[in-house]
Amino acid sequence: MEILLGLILGAVIGLAAHFSLPHRELRGAALAPLAGAAAAAVVWTALTWSGLGADSPILWLVAVLAPAATVFALVPLVTRARVARDEADRARLGV
Repeated sequence: MEILLGLILGAVIGLAAHFSLPHRELRGAALAPLAGAAAAAVVWTALTWSGLGADSPILWLVAVLAPAATVFALVPLVTRARVARDEADRARLGV
């Protein structure tokens, strides 16, 4: 059940990233929170399997940094790909 703490933390970080990064109208509202939750789940699972418990500050630090790094790297890439695709479609259609 403690993994829910990591999932919620990752989703909140993703939600904050969604609203802080530009071009949010070009991507889904669930992309960043889901990516953050997934990154937090992977890290939380790996660290608990390695023996760290919820009382370990290393677990919490990595559970915050991993979703932040993932979301702030992934979302601009996806947004850039969407903008490039839209520009290519406009050029192809002559608009």
